[in-house]
Amino acid sequence: MIKTLIFDFGDVFINLDKEGAIQNALELFKIESLPEELVAYNTLYEQGLISTEEFIDFYRMNFPEISELDLVYTWNSIIKHFPKKRLEFIQQLAKDKKYQLILLSNTNELHINHIKECVNFYEDFKACFDKFYLSHEIMLRKPNADIFQFVLNENKLEAKQCLFIDDTTENTEAASKLGMHVWNNKPLTEDVIDLFTIKKDLF
Repeated sequence: MIKTLIFDFGDVFINLDKEGAIQNALELFKIESLPEELVAYNTLYEQGLISTEEFIDFYRMNFPEISELDLVYTWNSIIKHFPKKRLEFIQQLAKDKKYQLILLSNTNELHINHIKECVNFYEDFKACFDKFYLSHEIMLRKPNADIFQFVLNENKLEAKQCLFIDDTTENTEAASKLGMHVWNNKPLTEDVIDLFTIKKDLF
């Protein structure tokens, strides 16, 4: 029996443009592909192991011709629309109090600050959850097993009683290995508001 619902944030509640953001970065930096060093540094930032100031300084040092304003704008271009119907969905779940609700997101300070500025109901959304975990705040990151174990341990959860919803296959596969039920949602064709229809076999 499912007692806890653990949700990703990006491309589950708020829409992302991952491919567009990468293309924007390639055009800004005038490169054909992202070097491993940049990808690794982005991961460190997402895990909270470097500060926003260090993150920006790193890019300014490697691409001195690019302004901080353009860098931040391009970095945040991945963030798109947050449909109100998804807020209403999670608000109803919170009101029903049938499940423990947890958010578990790989994100970073710049993205969250941008969302707070652009989504006027961010605090209402956050208030729906019993726990709200952001990777840069807890210094853990999906798909590493330790982030899922952290959530299970801190909330005294049994994995088999949890359903984890995420659009990234490697994340759901990692959670599944720990015994969680998972839904690897497809953002282009599926919507989290249809959770209880799509995964009706679990409820």
